[in-house]
Amino acid sequence: MKILALIPARGGSKRLPGKNTRLLGGKPMIAWSIEAAKGIGEICAVLISTDDPQIAAVAKAAGGQVPWLRPAELATDTATSVDVALHALDWYENAHGKVDGLLLLQPTSPFRTPRTIRQGIGLFSDNPQFPVLGVARLHVHPEWALRLEGGRLVRYTPGNGLETRSQDLPQVFFPTGSLYVIAPEVLRTGRTFVGAQAVPVVIEPPHEALDIDTEWDFRIAEMVASNPQDYRSIED
Repeated sequence: MKILALIPARGGSKRLPGKNTRLLGGKPMIAWSIEAAKGIGEICAVLISTDDPQIAAVAKAAGGQVPWLRPAELATDTATSVDVALHALDWYENAHGKVDGLLLLQPTSPFRTPRTIRQGIGLFSDNPQFPVLGVARLHVHPEWALRLEGGRLVRYTPGNGLETRSQDLPQVFFPTGSLYVIAPEVLRTGRTFVGAQAVPVVIEPPHEALDIDTEWDFRIAEMVASNPQDYRSIED
């Protein structure tokens, strides 16, 4: 199976400036994702899509491929991850031939392990018609959620979820953003990484499910990175 790994890394983050090249555990954050993907046999290339020359230089130094800078229209706040992925996928297949799957790795999930990536690729190879994505369990069930309506709190979902013990409610998950695997034609046709049905890779360690988007998230990541024995034991 031939899998193209894509790491999207736009510059100009507003909530956490410079996050992709910010040092985490002594190396740029984007390097964590590049290094996690490089040693996996099914991966034919680790491609970086960025509009930022500094990110490009750091990614190249870490072993990623950066053959171009992302076009301006794909570097805006409104550009979608699907558009970015299809741009990179089209370029790679035109230059190097067809691939069986696209593996999207967000650089803001630095503690995603090679083991998890291999698991995702394995599940995808079993049923390539279905996307695979990394998910974690929600700590607060949506049936316990409330919303504001006219200044009053009302139940977000109908029913008696608020009166039900959490252990009696069905398990629910959220995408961590750490891992998506999808067939090129499925992505081109559906224009989504999830679709009506998807296969989960359930990520249990909380640090591996961490998505760094704020300064607070980054402080948590620094704490994890300062204790490598907490994450290296499950890498392979």
